[in-house]
Amino acid sequence: MSKELTSLEPAAVWKYFGEICKIPHPSKKEQAIIDYVKGVGEKLGLDTQVDHAGNVVIKKPASPGMENRKTVVLQGHLDMVPQKNKDTAHDFEKDPIRPYIDGDWVKADGTTLGADNGIGVAAALAVLESEELNHGPLECLFTIDEETGMTGAFELKPGFISGEILINLDSEDEGELYIGCAGGIDTNAYFSYKTEDSPRDHTAFNIEVKGLKGGHSGLDIHLGRGNAIKLLNRLLWEAGREHGLRLSAVDGGSLRNAIPREASATIMVPDSNIEPFKKLAERMLKDWKNELSGTDPDIKLTVEQTDTPGTVMDRSGTISLLNAVYACPNGVIRMMSDMPGVVETSTNLAVLKSANGTTELASLQRSSVDSAKHDLCNMMKAVFEPAGAKVELTGEYPGWKPELDSPILKTMRKVYENLHGRTPEQKVIHAGLECGLLGGTYPGLDMISFGPTIRNPHSPDEMVSIPTVKLFFDFLTETLKEVPEKE
Repeated sequence: MSKELTSLEPAAVWKYFGEICKIPHPSKKEQAIIDYVKGVGEKLGLDTQVDHAGNVVIKKPASPGMENRKTVVLQGHLDMVPQKNKDTAHDFEKDPIRPYIDGDWVKADGTTLGADNGIGVAAALAVLESEELNHGPLECLFTIDEETGMTGAFELKPGFISGEILINLDSEDEGELYIGCAGGIDTNAYFSYKTEDSPRDHTAFNIEVKGLKGGHSGLDIHLGRGNAIKLLNRLLWEAGREHGLRLSAVDGGSLRNAIPREASATIMVPDSNIEPFKKLAERMLKDWKNELSGTDPDIKLTVEQTDTPGTVMDRSGTISLLNAVYACPNGVIRMMSDMPGVVETSTNLAVLKSANGTTELASLQRSSVDSAKHDLCNMMKAVFEPAGAKVELTGEYPGWKPELDSPILKTMRKVYENLHGRTPEQKVIHAGLECGLLGGTYPGLDMISFGPTIRNPHSPDEMVSIPTVKLFFDFLTETLKEVPEKE
């Protein structure tokens, strides 16, 4: 654990977060963190179970005199988003995260930090460890693979937890209580292409768009940040029409729930058009810097000559792909009419990769309105299918409808007001929380979500606010003292 973290408060939360950072735990590679959390529960002498999917539940009896309180489930997910800067040497399946303190923030060295949801998991473990906190019966539920499909939540079976109240610890703004979330669907399009020998009298170049901030495709989608895939395609499309560009390979983005920060392509340009192409690239970068000056001032575009590739894509396949990507909707589609400033429906063009005769495009559609979510998926089909792509919809998960009369909401509002003298904000988050799925498996759960302030999740710029971690944990522990009695 970073020695610096040991100086922070609450000490138990930062202790566990430091231990979590040591353990590689990208999505779908969580066995080591499952074993660790299970070991914590067993070491504390608590009832600890792991289900068939790898979800862990640790149950702690009530403090003396609080046995009549409703059972609370503290819930977080064990996996993290593995994103790194291109010049950072890091293997997420083997290497520890390297956290460090920068003023009032904890950041990571060139990678995602994993505060999403490592801080929530650490807080739950700290509650389990404490012999001083007062609380009713507790169940701490740690799910797997939240970031790439909510697999753990999907696989939960009735009876694994028995609580009446669920407090999700996976939100990212202190002072806000989340009472609803968006649902989502993945839309994947597959374009087939034929290959041709690289043409003569052409020169090969590697093109790369980089320096974008990226971020969470739900929480940050309204910020108007650049999408590296859309920007790169814009250049390729115009160069194909004006300068005879031939496309050999394209590679952009890596995760459906992250706004792509980098994208690259290997192309060939007729020797007679090299200078006009370079001028086009210079002009386009100038345009991008102007358009994105308030969101992505560090955007870069590199054009470097490279070795001639063995093949290029056929012209027809290239035109269909570039037209479809250009026409593909991306970003905010609609804002909520009854909650100003909250995104209702959005889409993120997340991944574009070509190999072995197929170009795969992955995107994620989100909405708090199911019909709008499905309409947006149809919109994606209407773009990709006429271009010859095979389209698949996968990984659908439900949203979480707000319940304004929630007893735990009323309790937590009162606790926060007593602690801080002000009312916490009630919000619906434009991201997929596991609450929607958990509410389906366990009908009647009284659910809420909150957390410390985390910025730039799902990107190497991820950071967590140190002061808000203490505020978050104090709020959690005070809430546990005030949980309503069983009816």
